[in-house]
Amino acid sequence: MKDKAAIKIIETPLSEETARELRVGQSVLINGTIFTARDKVHGYLMSQKPRPEEMPFNLDGAIIYHCGPVISEENGSFTVIAAGPTTSQRMQMYEPFVISHYGVRGIIGKGGMSMEVAEAMRESGCVYLHAIGGAGALLAEKIKKVEGVWMLEEFGRAEAMWALRVEEFPAFVTIDSTGASIHAEVERTSKQRLSGLIQR
Repeated sequence: MKDKAAIKIIETPLSEETARELRVGQSVLINGTIFTARDKVHGYLMSQKPRPEEMPFNLDGAIIYHCGPVISEENGSFTVIAAGPTTSQRMQMYEPFVISHYGVRGIIGKGGMSMEVAEAMRESGCVYLHAIGGAGALLAEKIKKVEGVWMLEEFGRAEAMWALRVEEFPAFVTIDSTGASIHAEVERTSKQRLSGLIQR
Protein backbone atom coordinates (compact mmCIF):
# COMPACT_ATOMS: atom_id res chain seq x y z
CA MET A 1 0.00 0.00 0.00
CA LYS A 2 1.13 3.53 -0.73
CA ASP A 3 2.55 5.74 1.97
CA LYS A 4 -0.40 7.16 3.88
CA ALA A 5 0.99 10.67 3.47
CA ALA A 6 0.54 10.33 -0.31
CA ILE A 7 -3.11 9.37 0.01
CA LYS A 8 -5.75 12.09 -0.14
CA ILE A 9 -8.15 12.10 2.82
CA ILE A 10 -11.57 13.41 1.84
CA GLU A 11 -14.60 14.23 3.97
CA THR A 12 -18.24 14.02 2.99
CA PRO A 13 -20.17 15.93 1.90
CA LEU A 14 -17.70 16.82 -0.84
CA SER A 15 -17.53 20.36 -2.17
CA GLU A 16 -17.33 20.85 -5.91
CA GLU A 17 -13.86 22.29 -5.41
CA THR A 18 -12.63 19.15 -3.64
CA ALA A 19 -14.16 16.86 -6.25
CA ARG A 20 -12.55 18.83 -9.07
CA GLU A 21 -9.14 18.66 -7.40
CA LEU A 22 -9.09 14.84 -7.53
CA ARG A 23 -7.31 13.21 -10.46
CA VAL A 24 -7.24 9.81 -12.12
CA GLY A 25 -4.87 7.43 -10.35
CA GLN A 26 -5.12 9.17 -6.98
CA SER A 27 -5.80 7.06 -3.88
CA VAL A 28 -8.26 8.38 -1.33
CA LEU A 29 -9.50 7.57 2.15
CA ILE A 30 -13.10 8.62 2.76
CA ASN A 31 -14.45 9.86 6.09
CA GLY A 32 -18.09 10.71 6.68
CA THR A 33 -21.37 9.32 5.37
CA ILE A 34 -21.78 7.44 2.09
CA PHE A 35 -25.03 6.13 0.62
CA THR A 36 -25.55 2.75 -1.03
CA ALA A 37 -27.69 2.65 -4.17
CA ARG A 38 -28.16 -0.13 -6.70
CA ASP A 39 -30.57 -0.82 -9.56
CA LYS A 40 -33.87 -0.37 -7.74
CA VAL A 41 -33.03 2.89 -5.99
CA HIS A 42 -31.59 4.35 -9.20
CA GLY A 43 -34.64 3.21 -11.16
CA TYR A 44 -36.94 4.80 -8.59
CA LEU A 45 -35.05 8.10 -8.63
CA MET A 46 -35.15 8.19 -12.42
CA SER A 47 -38.81 7.23 -12.79
CA GLN A 48 -40.33 9.10 -9.85
CA LYS A 49 -37.89 12.01 -9.79
CA PRO A 50 -38.44 13.01 -6.16
CA ARG A 51 -37.21 16.54 -5.49
CA PRO A 52 -34.03 16.74 -3.40
CA GLU A 53 -36.00 18.19 -0.47
CA GLU A 54 -38.35 15.19 -0.58
CA MET A 55 -35.52 12.72 -0.05
CA PRO A 56 -34.83 11.35 3.44
CA PHE A 57 -31.10 11.96 2.92
CA ASN A 58 -29.37 15.04 1.59
CA LEU A 59 -27.43 13.91 -1.49
CA ASP A 60 -25.92 17.32 -2.24
CA GLY A 61 -22.18 16.66 -2.14
CA ALA A 62 -22.79 12.99 -1.40
CA ILE A 63 -20.87 9.90 -2.41
CA ILE A 64 -23.06 7.05 -3.67
CA TYR A 65 -21.77 3.50 -3.30
CA HIS A 66 -22.83 0.85 -5.82
CA CYS A 67 -23.14 -1.86 -3.20
CA GLY A 68 -25.63 -4.44 -1.96
CA PRO A 69 -24.42 -4.83 1.62
CA VAL A 70 -24.87 -7.93 3.73
CA ILE A 71 -26.49 -6.63 6.90
CA SER A 72 -27.54 -8.32 10.13
CA GLU A 73 -30.17 -6.99 12.53
CA GLU A 74 -30.41 -7.51 16.26
CA ASN A 75 -32.90 -5.71 18.49
CA GLY A 76 -33.52 -3.11 15.82
CA SER A 77 -29.81 -2.36 15.38
CA PHE A 78 -28.12 -2.99 12.04
CA THR A 79 -24.55 -4.18 11.49
CA VAL A 80 -22.79 -4.39 8.12
CA ILE A 81 -21.15 -7.79 7.64
CA ALA A 82 -19.87 -7.30 4.10
CA ALA A 83 -19.95 -4.33 1.74
CA GLY A 84 -18.08 -4.99 -1.48
CA PRO A 85 -18.70 -2.99 -4.66
CA THR A 86 -21.05 -4.18 -7.37
CA THR A 87 -20.62 -3.63 -11.11
CA SER A 88 -21.39 -0.01 -11.95
CA GLN A 89 -22.36 -0.46 -15.59
CA ARG A 90 -25.87 -1.56 -14.58
CA MET A 91 -26.51 1.92 -13.16
CA GLN A 92 -24.94 4.02 -15.88
CA MET A 93 -28.23 4.71 -17.70
CA TYR A 94 -29.47 6.51 -14.57
CA GLU A 95 -26.32 8.17 -13.31
CA PRO A 96 -26.18 11.37 -15.40
CA PHE A 97 -29.64 12.32 -14.05
CA VAL A 98 -28.79 11.37 -10.47
CA ILE A 99 -25.54 13.33 -10.56
CA SER A 100 -27.06 16.50 -11.98
CA HIS A 101 -30.44 16.41 -10.18
CA TYR A 102 -29.19 15.61 -6.68
CA GLY A 103 -25.72 17.20 -6.66
CA VAL A 104 -23.83 13.94 -6.14
CA ARG A 105 -20.04 14.48 -6.11
CA GLY A 106 -18.73 10.90 -6.05
CA ILE A 107 -19.67 7.40 -7.19
CA ILE A 108 -17.97 4.31 -5.74
CA GLY A 109 -18.17 1.02 -7.62
CA LYS A 110 -16.18 -1.36 -9.76
CA GLY A 111 -15.68 -1.80 -13.48
CA GLY A 112 -16.05 1.83 -14.51
CA MET A 113 -18.83 3.67 -16.34
CA SER A 114 -19.53 5.02 -19.81
CA MET A 115 -18.18 8.15 -21.40
CA GLU A 116 -21.70 9.60 -21.12
CA VAL A 117 -21.41 9.33 -17.36
CA ALA A 118 -17.87 10.73 -17.51
CA GLU A 119 -19.24 13.74 -19.39
CA ALA A 120 -21.93 14.25 -16.73
CA MET A 121 -19.18 14.11 -14.12
CA ARG A 122 -17.17 16.69 -16.03
CA GLU A 123 -20.14 19.05 -16.26
CA SER A 124 -21.22 18.74 -12.62
CA GLY A 125 -17.92 18.21 -10.80
CA CYS A 126 -18.06 14.54 -9.80
CA VAL A 127 -15.62 11.61 -9.73
CA TYR A 128 -15.77 7.84 -10.03
CA LEU A 129 -13.96 5.95 -7.29
CA HIS A 130 -12.99 2.33 -7.74
CA ALA A 131 -13.28 0.10 -4.66
CA ILE A 132 -11.56 -3.25 -4.21
CA GLY A 133 -13.65 -6.15 -5.46
CA GLY A 134 -13.71 -9.34 -3.40
CA ALA A 135 -12.93 -7.51 -0.17
CA GLY A 136 -16.44 -7.03 1.19
CA ALA A 137 -15.62 -8.10 4.74
CA LEU A 138 -12.52 -5.90 4.91
CA LEU A 139 -14.41 -2.89 3.56
CA ALA A 140 -17.17 -3.49 6.11
CA GLU A 141 -14.59 -2.93 8.85
CA LYS A 142 -14.37 0.67 7.64
CA ILE A 143 -18.10 1.14 8.25
CA LYS A 144 -18.51 2.32 11.82
CA LYS A 145 -22.24 2.94 11.97
CA VAL A 146 -25.49 2.48 10.06
CA GLU A 147 -27.06 5.93 10.26
CA GLY A 148 -30.31 5.19 8.45
CA VAL A 149 -32.07 3.33 5.67
CA TRP A 150 -34.61 4.17 2.97
CA MET A 151 -36.87 1.84 0.97
CA LEU A 152 -36.03 -1.16 3.14
CA GLU A 153 -39.50 -2.71 3.06
CA GLU A 154 -40.00 -1.96 -0.62
CA PHE A 155 -36.65 -3.15 -1.97
CA GLY A 156 -35.09 -5.39 0.70
CA ARG A 157 -31.73 -5.11 2.41
CA ALA A 158 -29.48 -5.49 -0.63
CA GLU A 159 -31.34 -2.91 -2.74
CA ALA A 160 -32.34 -0.34 -0.11
CA MET A 161 -30.45 2.91 0.30
CA TRP A 162 -28.28 2.76 3.42
CA ALA A 163 -26.58 5.73 5.04
CA LEU A 164 -23.24 4.43 6.32
CA ARG A 165 -20.74 6.29 8.48
CA VAL A 166 -17.25 5.34 7.31
CA GLU A 167 -13.72 5.99 8.49
CA GLU A 168 -10.75 5.77 6.10
CA PHE A 169 -12.74 3.90 3.48
CA PRO A 170 -10.21 3.17 0.69
CA ALA A 171 -10.74 3.80 -3.02
CA PHE A 172 -8.90 5.27 -5.99
CA VAL A 173 -9.99 7.69 -8.69
CA THR A 174 -10.52 6.14 -12.13
CA ILE A 175 -12.73 8.84 -13.71
CA ASP A 176 -12.14 12.47 -12.75
CA SER A 177 -14.00 15.71 -13.35
CA THR A 178 -11.89 16.57 -16.41
CA GLY A 179 -13.44 13.57 -18.19
CA ALA A 180 -10.25 11.51 -17.97
CA SER A 181 -11.02 7.81 -17.56
CA ILE A 182 -8.69 4.91 -16.86
CA HIS A 183 -11.43 2.58 -18.10
CA ALA A 184 -11.69 4.32 -21.48
CA GLU A 185 -7.90 4.30 -21.84
CA VAL A 186 -7.72 0.56 -21.04
CA GLU A 187 -10.47 -0.13 -23.59
CA ARG A 188 -8.71 1.96 -26.24
CA THR A 189 -5.36 0.27 -25.65
CA SER A 190 -6.94 -3.19 -25.61
CA LYS A 191 -8.64 -2.54 -28.96
CA GLN A 192 -5.37 -1.36 -30.48
CA ARG A 193 -3.54 -4.47 -29.31
CA LEU A 194 -6.34 -6.74 -30.50
CA SER A 195 -6.33 -5.06 -33.90
CA GLY A 196 -2.59 -5.56 -34.12
CA LEU A 197 -2.92 -9.26 -33.31
CA ILE A 198 -5.66 -9.76 -35.92
CA GLN A 199 -3.63 -8.06 -38.64
CA ARG A 200 -0.59 -10.28 -38.10
